[in-house]
Amino acid sequence: MNHFTQQSCIEVFVAIASQQVAQQVAFYSQFLSTAPKPNTATYAEFRLSGLRLAIFAPTEQNAAEFSAPSSGPMSLCLEVEDLTGAIAHLKSIGHAPPGEIMHTSHGQEIYAYDPDGNRLILHQSPR
Repeated sequence: MNHFTQQSCIEVFVAIASQQVAQQVAFYSQFLSTAPKPNTATYAEFRLSGLRLAIFAPTEQNAAEFSAPSSGPMSLCLEVEDLTGAIAHLKSIGHAPPGEIMHTSHGQEIYAYDPDGNRLILHQSPR
């Protein structure tokens, strides 16, 4: 019997299924201030420090699997140096976070959402 081990895993990345790939790619290109590579009509990939973020169009056969009404329990968490600046940037690209900054034991954070409603948690550690 083969067992999955840490050594078996080459890379881990986050993938977001979307019926509106172009809008998602535009949002993440603006939000992350970088262009995806590769970037096709059905798949785009952003390579960031320590993260690979893929956006893809599900096929007709598996579209229902990826059409949840909200992001549910999964979030894309981004540690930022300047939470206020990150919020201003989201506002400037038309995706202002709907809530207020939360002060937690591990710093400050705010929830934002991409065009498909996937939750982004922007977090700033205490200085």
